Amino acid sequence: MKPLNELKPYVGDSMRYLYEGGLNERLRVCNVYAFHLFVDGPGEMEVNGKMYPIDRRTLIFLRPGEPHAFHVAKGQPLSSYNLYCDMWEGAPGPVSLNRMFIHAPEPFAFDTRSVAEPCPELDSLPSRFSLQPYPWLFDSFVTLAKQFDDTRYYHAELVNSLLYAWMLSWYNVIHTHQPSDFRIVKLLAQLNERPEMRTSVEEWAAMCGLKRSYFHSLFLRETGFTPNAYRHRLLMKRAAHLLVETNFSVTAISERLGYTSIHPFTRHFSAFHGVSPRAFRFQPSPDN
Repeated sequence: MKPLNELKPYVGDSMRYLYEGGLNERLRVCNVYAFHLFVDGPGEMEVNGKMYPIDRRTLIFLRPGEPHAFHVAKGQPLSSYNLYCDMWEGAPGPVSLNRMFIHAPEPFAFDTRSVAEPCPELDSLPSRFSLQPYPWLFDSFVTLAKQFDDTRYYHAELVNSLLYAWMLSWYNVIHTHQPSDFRIVKLLAQLNERPEMRTSVEEWAAMCGLKRSYFHSLFLRETGFTPNAYRHRLLMKRAAHLLVETNFSVTAISERLGYTSIHPFTRHFSAFHGVSPRAFRFQPSPDN
C-alpha cells in the first residue's frame, strides 16, 4: 500500500473542451486518469453506471477503465478544463502522452493503461466533487491547465509538480472539516487577518446578522470550536508568530494582543504551547 504523498504525477495532455452532445461523448472508457472541471452547468455525468449532476465548478475524477458518458441538454453545452495524466511511474512510461478511448459497444479492453498502485487515500477521492466552495482549488486547477499550454522551460517539472501539490490540497479539503456557511467563512477571514482585535462575541454575531444563541451553535458546528475557544487559539498562534518574527518584548506582545498584564498572557501561552513565551522564542517548535 502506498500513501498519497508518493504519487508521481505526469500530465500527458490538458485542454479546454466544449461538450455539445456529440457521438464521441457517449459511453466510453479511457486508459489513463482524467479530470473534467466544468465551468458551468447544468448537465449530468455518468460514471460506472451512476449519474452525477454537473453544476458550476463541478470536478469529475475518472480512473483508468471507468465507463463514463456525458449527458448534455440540447442547447446547453458544457465547457470544461480536461486534464489527462498518469499518477504512478511504471513501464512503458507515461501512458497519458498517447491516451486512448474505447466507445460502447466495443469491448472495454486495453493493451496498455496507466499504472494503478494500491493507494487507499487515492481511492478515497470522489468521482464527483464541487469546487464551488473552494475558489483557491478551482483557480489553482485552472492555473495548472494554463501552465500546460504556456510554459516553455521545465514544462514537465512545473506542471507535474503543480498537479502533485493540487492532489494533496484536494485530499486535505476532503478529509478536513471546512466551514461552508458563507457568514462564518466571511467572519473567519476577518478574524484570521486581525486576531488581536478584541471584538466581542456579540459583535461577531451582529456581523453575521444572527442572534447570539444561534450564532454560537452555528459557529461551533462550522468550526468545531466555541467562539471564545477559536479566538484564544488565534491569539496564541499570533503570539507565537510575533515571538519568532519580531523583536518585541513579551510585555509588548501581550499588550499588542489585548492583555492588561503579562501574567495571564504567560499563563495562557504556556498552557497552549507547553513552554513559556521566553522559552518558545529561543527554542521555537518546528510545528509552529
